[in-house]
Amino acid sequence: MTPSRKTIAVLPGDGIGPEVIGAAIRLLTDCASAFGHQLEFREYPFGGNAIDRCGVPLPAETLAGCRASDAVLLGAVGGPRWESLPFGTRPEAGLLGLRKELGLYINLRPIRPLPALRNISPLRAERLGQCDFEIVRELAGDIYFGEHKINQEKASDLAEYSVSEIERVARYAFERARARNHHLTSVDKANVLASSTLWRDTVTRLSREYPGISLDHQYVDNAAMQILLRPTQFDVILTGNMFGDILSDEAAALAGSIGLIPSLSRGRPEEPALYEPIHGSAPAIAGKDVACPLGAVFSATLMLRESFGFDVESQSIEDAIDRVLEQGYRTPDIAEPGSHIVGGSEFTEQIRAQFRVAAIRGHGA
Repeated sequence: MTPSRKTIAVLPGDGIGPEVIGAAIRLLTDCASAFGHQLEFREYPFGGNAIDRCGVPLPAETLAGCRASDAVLLGAVGGPRWESLPFGTRPEAGLLGLRKELGLYINLRPIRPLPALRNISPLRAERLGQCDFEIVRELAGDIYFGEHKINQEKASDLAEYSVSEIERVARYAFERARARNHHLTSVDKANVLASSTLWRDTVTRLSREYPGISLDHQYVDNAAMQILLRPTQFDVILTGNMFGDILSDEAAALAGSIGLIPSLSRGRPEEPALYEPIHGSAPAIAGKDVACPLGAVFSATLMLRESFGFDVESQSIEDAIDRVLEQGYRTPDIAEPGSHIVGGSEFTEQIRAQFRVAAIRGHGA
């Protein structure tokens, strides 16, 4: 194993963002020490935090810092205190701007309920099965980036896709399916939307380049139902920006909490990938030490694996998480009868302790 030096831009953001990202950084620091890597963390203002400090949600120094890094680790943005700001100047505008500036057109969200937490899933065990799939969401087009118009009587939002935009995300999804179980489900609304008709035609044509991949199509309303009825049918789901946003939040419920799901956003190879939990800033619980850090920690392990190629290191942190969960430790949002409920900071320390024990025994280094 060759030691490496990596620079990570850290955007804690708002609400519980600094808490959960702090937990991830502590574990990354332990991991780097155990495996002989050098990880340099550079923190920048972003979202509402940046509005308060700099007047804009995505300051130039933050964008420059992200571009100079090997990866970006983000907490969460937004909150009630900024909701009265004009559209396009709120914290969420910083996130859309960052995606655009870094050319992040692919979003990956793995849906994999943890063995120790299967009882908190709303699905019965026999329906949940060995659920394990990924959602590949197009991130730079669709209604989010189309023209928006509003007046007192009428509003409209333009959903628009080009063939090249569909092809680049579809190729990534086909490659993910090829590395997994060779099954891709493309989700659209081609029966009523022109943009979805182009989507389906493009994905179908592209599938001829991937003869080993089984492709099927589902309308988004049916896909939303199938995720709950029979989640084990899915391997990789490919869909557009709006549908992907909704379906991935729905699918997170299979794991029992949106606070458990990480995500990866990537695009142009010369730009860094961005990693973030899919949960929001949860301002109501910010500062109370009750937030579950696992979404952020799993985002960090996803970063180790996908951006740095540190598979063993990533697995060592995830193994420590499994051991802590098996011992019954839980934050309030993932608790069940008989759990040992602790705050987010104590939960993190329990994971760190398990990681260090494994490292001392020679399993982590």
